[in-house]
Amino acid sequence: MSKHNKLVALFAASALFSACDKKASVDSGSPYADIVSKAIPKIENQVGLKFKTTPKLAKRTKAEVREFLMKQLTDPKAQTLLAGQTALYRGLGLIPDTLDVGALLQRLLEEQIVGYYDPGTKVLYVVDGTSDILITQTITHELVHALQDQYVKIDSIQGNVDDSDRQSASQAILEGQAVFVQLAVDPNAGPMLSMPGGWDRVRDMIKDNQVGMPVFSSAPRVIREGLLFPYLGGADFTRRFLLKRKPAELLTDLPVSTRQILNDDAYFDTPRNTPIVVKLPAPRVGTVSYSNTLGEFETRLALVQHLKDEVVAKRAASGVDGDRVEVIKTPDGDAIAWASVWDNAIEAGDFFDQMSTAISKHYEVGAWEGPPGSIEKRFNIPAVGKRSARIATLQLVKIKSQPIVLLVDVPAATGVGLINASAITISN
Repeated sequence: MSKHNKLVALFAASALFSACDKKASVDSGSPYADIVSKAIPKIENQVGLKFKTTPKLAKRTKAEVREFLMKQLTDPKAQTLLAGQTALYRGLGLIPDTLDVGALLQRLLEEQIVGYYDPGTKVLYVVDGTSDILITQTITHELVHALQDQYVKIDSIQGNVDDSDRQSASQAILEGQAVFVQLAVDPNAGPMLSMPGGWDRVRDMIKDNQVGMPVFSSAPRVIREGLLFPYLGGADFTRRFLLKRKPAELLTDLPVSTRQILNDDAYFDTPRNTPIVVKLPAPRVGTVSYSNTLGEFETRLALVQHLKDEVVAKRAASGVDGDRVEVIKTPDGDAIAWASVWDNAIEAGDFFDQMSTAISKHYEVGAWEGPPGSIEKRFNIPAVGKRSARIATLQLVKIKSQPIVLLVDVPAATGVGLINASAITISN
């Protein structure tokens, strides 16, 4: 999942969803001590782990929370990542060229947040003036994060910014477990989870709750879906995990890809599917300004944006076994290079064909006209408005007997051959 989506996900958990044997004790003078003391044993029972130290709580005004969040958003490293992710999403046609993503994130945070756990200070903060019903939900959810942080160090997981797919998978466990535990200990939602079809009903209710958030509802699909994935996708994985494994094992055996989150066979089968590492060669011209992975989940989002077909996008994204995507700054403007490796030729061919359709729909240039069975396609994209002419190419090649699809989308003035497909390297 993308870094700018994660920036929201790190701090907006509760708002989205209106090893030590010593028992954690709660200071009776701390805020919401009664709620915390009741929640702790329930959380420990669900997670299968004990709090090593007593969680700390504090109140914050909305102004204080806004100041904290803006500090995170304006951090130089966060700004660099946000700029790269924005350029990538624009290049793939997932967000409008005119969208100010930073401003959108600020509005999303201000709309959503009612509490957060800060791994830096080890303190759970609750926004002053939050309704009683949200207070209990918020504290329960964030207490799970406090417990997680005592075993897996959330800061380290969130800092893995060069492999977005792996970071998305880890984030899905952190948020998904917190959501599932929050629901499991709730007297209303908990019993529903054990009913046939109960989880589907709860999931639909969570989605329906987003209707009351106008900023969220109006955000581009890739941002909305990216925001929901850690919570809903992660909670669904947690639910499936608990049918097969002990609760305490979830944090000691984290999934390493969104493919593992989305597909039981990729995680639970032996041998487990692990992503292949893909490395692109240096571009013919220009410099790489952003490099990351998309994984199965964001590959699906890239397809569905233009295909408008969930079933086809899901099918065509399945089987991706690793990828690397780069934004390349050329003298003529930004270029996108995206290499993905696939399980077999059939799945690679399906993605090749569907991505071809996605390109034609993205740029409204009509279907590619060429010989059937071609392993290379070229789209000459005319200039429209402020957008200069571009060339998009798709190549299907083999490296170490593994099928690879290479998409290169460049300003027309840069010309073809920006990336040498035969120089792509892969490793386990």
